[in-house]
Amino acid sequence: MTVPPVQQVGYGPAAVTPHHLATVVALRIMQAGGNAADGAVAANAVLGVVAPETCGIGGDLFALVHRPGWARPEALNASGRAGSGCDFRALLEAGHSSVPLTHPASVTAPGCVDGWVSLLDRFGVMDLETLLEPAIGYAEAGFAASVELSRALVRRFDQMRGQSGAAALLPGGRPPSPGDRLVRSDLGATLRQIAEGGRSAFYEGPAGRAISEATGHMLTAADLERPHADWVEALGLDLYGRTAWTVPPNSQGYLTLAAGWLFSRLDPPASAEHPEFVHLMVESFRAAASERDDLVADPGFSPISASELVSPDRLASLLPGVKRDARATWVQPAAAPGGTAYLCCVDGDGMGVSLIQSNFTGLGSGIAAEGSGVLLHNRGAGFNLIEGHPNQLEPGKRPLHTLSPTLWTEEGRLSLLLGTRGGHQQPQFLLQAMAQLFHLGKEPAEAQAAPRWALDDRLAVEATMPDPVVAGLRSRGHTVEVRPALQSGWGPLSIITVDQEGQRIAAADPRVATATALVA
Repeated sequence: MTVPPVQQVGYGPAAVTPHHLATVVALRIMQAGGNAADGAVAANAVLGVVAPETCGIGGDLFALVHRPGWARPEALNASGRAGSGCDFRALLEAGHSSVPLTHPASVTAPGCVDGWVSLLDRFGVMDLETLLEPAIGYAEAGFAASVELSRALVRRFDQMRGQSGAAALLPGGRPPSPGDRLVRSDLGATLRQIAEGGRSAFYEGPAGRAISEATGHMLTAADLERPHADWVEALGLDLYGRTAWTVPPNSQGYLTLAAGWLFSRLDPPASAEHPEFVHLMVESFRAAASERDDLVADPGFSPISASELVSPDRLASLLPGVKRDARATWVQPAAAPGGTAYLCCVDGDGMGVSLIQSNFTGLGSGIAAEGSGVLLHNRGAGFNLIEGHPNQLEPGKRPLHTLSPTLWTEEGRLSLLLGTRGGHQQPQFLLQAMAQLFHLGKEPAEAQAAPRWALDDRLAVEATMPDPVVAGLRSRGHTVEVRPALQSGWGPLSIITVDQEGQRIAAADPRVATATALVA
C-alpha cells in the first residue's frame, strides 16, 4: 500500500529535511528571525546528531543559495582533500584495486564545519552558538533511534564495536532498537567547542587531533587547518522554461542537468504509463553518465571545463546514440553507495538554500575519532588508483563527489529546491522528479509518490511501476528487476516549489518515515 507523502502549502518559511526534528528546528529558526542559511545550518547540525547514518561533522557539504532578483545563485563547495599521508602505490602494493571503504586512506578532511562557517559568514544573521543549541540539546539530552539508524548500526556493528568513539551509538555494547534513547555527550561537547570557538576549535582543537590520530596521521594537523570551503561559480542550464543550477565538479551534479536536457530534446510521451517515457529517461541518463568517470575530478585536474560539461553543443552530440526502441551501448559509471542528507529551506523573504551533507557510505568509514563523537566519512573512496588519471588518489586533491544538489530559478526568482541522497544514483532520482514536475506537470506530492527506477548493472523498478511499462522496458533490452514499492534507499527526496505569488509547496518523501515537510 502506498503511504501518502507529506505535503504542506503556504506563504511563510518552508523546510524539508530527512528527519522531523531537523525540519522543526529549521522552521523555528526562520520564525525567530533567522534566514534560510541559518535554518539550514541549524537543521544540518541536528541531522548530524540524530541521523549519523547519513551525515555529520565528519563529512562534506555542498550548498546553493539564491536571493530574489539574483541572476544566478551562489555555490559553496565545502569538500575536503586527501591527506598528506595518502599513497596510492602503497594501496596497490597491498593488493587493492580501489580505495577501500574502511581504510584510513578513504578519510579526506571533513569540510562540513568550514561549510557552516562560510555559509553563515556570507549570509547568516544569527550566531553559530545560537544555531548549534538545538543539536547540542539532542546530543546531551538524548533522542530516539530511528529505524534507519538502528539498521545501519546493525550492519556495521562488527566494525564499530570496540571503538570507544562509537560507544555512545552502541548502548550496552549492542546496536539500539528503534525508539531506544541515544545520548551523544562526546559529540555534544565537540559541538559546544565549535559554537564557542568556531572552525579553529574543530580543526585545530581536540577534535582535529583526534581525527588525525584516528587516520594514523594520514590527515595531518596542516591538512586539517587549511581551508576546506570555496565559493565557486554555479553551473546552470536552461530547461523547461527555467534555469537549473548545481555545483560544478568535483561534484557529479552536472549529470542531472545534462540528462534532463537530453530527455527534453527527445520528445518523450506525456504519460508515465508509456514505456517510452521511462525508457528515454533511462537512456538519457546512461548517455550523460557514460563519460562521468573520465571527466569529473578535482577542478584543478579536470580534463574539460565545468561549463563544457553542460554545453548544448556537446550534449547534442550524444543524442544520436539514444535509441527510442532499444537499449543502447554506453559505458556504465562506477557504482558508489550513499549515506547522505539533503535539506532545503526558503525563508519569509524568499531566500532559498539547497544543502547536501554526507558521510558517504552510511556511517562513513566506520572510523570514530576518539573522545569527539565524530564519525569520519570515507569520501576518499571516490578516488581511483589509476596512475595519471584526473581522479587518481593524491595528497591535497578533492575526489569525485556524488553529492548533487539543485536549485531552479525563473526570471530571477526561486522556482524549485530539489535534492536527494542515493550515492551515484542521485541524478537518476532527480531526473525522475524533474520529469514528473515539469514534463508531466505533477504536483510535488505526486512526484514524490510516483514509482521510481534505479540503474546499476540492471534496471530496478518499484512494484508500483505499471506492468505494461515493465514489459515495454524488457522488450527494449533492459534487464528489469521489480522490487517492493517505496524503496527507502531511493530517496528521500526533498522538494520545495515556489510560484510567482510566493506560494510554497513543500513535499517530503514517503520512502523514509522520518522525512518531513513544514510550511509556516
